[in-house]
Amino acid sequence: MLEAKQRITTNTEEQICVEERFRKKRRRDRLEKAGYFVVSFGILLVIWELTRAVGLIDPMLFPSIQAVIKACIVGFKNGTLQMHMYASFMRVLTSFAIGIVLAVVFGFLIGWFRIVRLLLDPVINFFRALPPIALIPLMIIFFGIGETSKIVVLSYAAFFPAMVVIYQALTNLDPVYTRAAKTLGATNLEIFRKVILPQLVPHIITACRVSLGVCWATLVAAELIAAQKGIGAMMVDAQNFFQMAPLVLGILIIGAISLVMDGAVKAIERRATSWQEKMA
Repeated sequence: MLEAKQRITTNTEEQICVEERFRKKRRRDRLEKAGYFVVSFGILLVIWELTRAVGLIDPMLFPSIQAVIKACIVGFKNGTLQMHMYASFMRVLTSFAIGIVLAVVFGFLIGWFRIVRLLLDPVINFFRALPPIALIPLMIIFFGIGETSKIVVLSYAAFFPAMVVIYQALTNLDPVYTRAAKTLGATNLEIFRKVILPQLVPHIITACRVSLGVCWATLVAAELIAAQKGIGAMMVDAQNFFQMAPLVLGILIIGAISLVMDGAVKAIERRATSWQEKMA
């Protein structure tokens, strides 16, 4: 009895040591990533200033870092920057939600049912080759210059890359697990919930990351459709009045928000796939 208790105590201590080492390694990895993040953007800022200092770029055509920071402060003080950021963020979020839901539905249908795949695969391949920007004139004719046309263009941009990721992931799943579940008497619903879905979670999250990136990349083009609010609209106004600092600020804001949202999705991925011991 005493030996059994000692073994349990020893195993518990070993487990605690392993968990502590894992936590330390994770902290080191985070610090390392943060360090590289700071260094990479620091190098970018140095290159930015050097290109202006040595005359590689006309200072009139490319603003200084100080000018962009000043434009940011002015925009926050008068409230216009928050207004534009909120409008763009809501457009992207709404379009992303629509696109990813449709992508999951169609991805499952095409990947799971052979007849659906044979029917829709040629059509999907045709439309996914069309850039979202090419649809803008058609969307204006169909939906006018209101919010609907912008949402449709961004949803279209979000849908196809996510759908392809999910569809390919579903067709490449290892069939051994499905056969084993069927052998054990699992129903189709149980196979889907307990076998297929857990394997697809990382791929669905990857699809979300890809869709978000494409949405933000298409945002400016979508907001060319007579938008009064939004980062794209702010950039167009800056271009019309040759205000280079707000124009560059808009580019930086799109990149920064996209980076933050991608980091949020990666954090969700770490939690959702922790059981797989998957390193993000």
